[in-house]
Amino acid sequence: MSTVEYGIEPVAIDQQFEEHAVESVEIDQIRPLPRISIHAFCESEDVLRLMDRCSRDRRMAKVTFKINHGSIAAAASMFATAATPNLIILETGLGAERLFEELGPLAEVCDPSTRVIVIGRQNDIGLYRELMRNGISEYLVYPVALPDMLSSISSIFVDPEAEPLGRSIAFIGAKGGVGSSTIAHNAAFGISSLFATETILADLDLAFGTANINFDQDPAMGMSEAVYSPERLDEIFLDRLLAKCTDNLSLLAAPSMLDRAYDFGRDAFQPVVEVLARSAPVTVLDVPHAWNDWTRMLLSGVDEVVITAVPDLANLRNAKNMFDALKKLRPNDKSPHLIINQAGMPKRSEISPADFVDPLGVQPIAVIPFEVQLFGNAANSGRMIAEIDPKAPVAETFSQIAHVVTGRTTVKRQKGGSLAKMLALLNRAKSKA
Repeated sequence: MSTVEYGIEPVAIDQQFEEHAVESVEIDQIRPLPRISIHAFCESEDVLRLMDRCSRDRRMAKVTFKINHGSIAAAASMFATAATPNLIILETGLGAERLFEELGPLAEVCDPSTRVIVIGRQNDIGLYRELMRNGISEYLVYPVALPDMLSSISSIFVDPEAEPLGRSIAFIGAKGGVGSSTIAHNAAFGISSLFATETILADLDLAFGTANINFDQDPAMGMSEAVYSPERLDEIFLDRLLAKCTDNLSLLAAPSMLDRAYDFGRDAFQPVVEVLARSAPVTVLDVPHAWNDWTRMLLSGVDEVVITAVPDLANLRNAKNMFDALKKLRPNDKSPHLIINQAGMPKRSEISPADFVDPLGVQPIAVIPFEVQLFGNAANSGRMIAEIDPKAPVAETFSQIAHVVTGRTTVKRQKGGSLAKMLALLNRAKSKA
């Protein structure tokens, strides 16, 4: 592909135009797109790269996105003999007069329902208004940021009057037995109680799920009915499957039975996650430690991913692989959160938190010490840590996790000295044991 150079001097943003331009938004506030088709026609390498990033964004999972290196004239030529998509994105460096001349032939071959976004180099409020009067959906001035591009598309196809989708948070372990499920359950309990927010905990480990045990529940129906009956699944049917744990916390429990093989296709859990997102402000997904089509699909589409790891070499290797894979699956999202669990276990050689996080390039949102008695008492009584001992330091840690994963606060970047101090405290407790 050749690079098109434009000899246009940068100009100050016109104040009137700025009032009409798409406001810069946080990318995690943008809603997923429905099943639509998009064709983009790009003249510069920068916009080609922008469209490529858009096409790989998780909010575009249902979208058929085709990127073309060409002008408005190329678009008119293509659609003279082909059906037009739901949205056409056009990049142009033309001035107002030439732009309307180029758009004329395209308008003649477009379906009436096709929407058009133009990325132009002219910062002109008059041009903007004239394009709007002529049926163009949006005009964006180059350069365009990714969140603004996604927001422009979303504003056209996502109903602003629709109920906002709930936040989905997936917890998964870097290795089996690291305590990811326990942390997910306590985090869900914390979110529902601390913020008085309706929360659904969904146990996706159909064979060996423990959420029903940890909350002392024995529901007759749950996740199995939701997954195997997608044609029946809606908010009303889901409500029948949920078990009430507290006033604000409901459980979609796993059957935890081995009467069948639980082999799922790539999209098996997507209908469940979509209905959950419409049913509660927060959904916590307890994802089993596995790496297959459906877990990859699920992790690529949720709002937040939390990886739990024990501080040993196998966990470090797995966590690094997961962080790298998820960066490719979620290229425009922030990195997953990391929780280091079972730190300071007596008589176990382990990697210090500072050394563990260094190759990952992230700071943990929590380092949870090994407290076998406290966690054992909670598990055996079917209660959460905050119920067993609300004044315990670990209870405060789960409160912090609840704040971070719901976006109510951010983790302050800790320096090596802070982690070293934390490790020293853990080692001191370990020596006393």
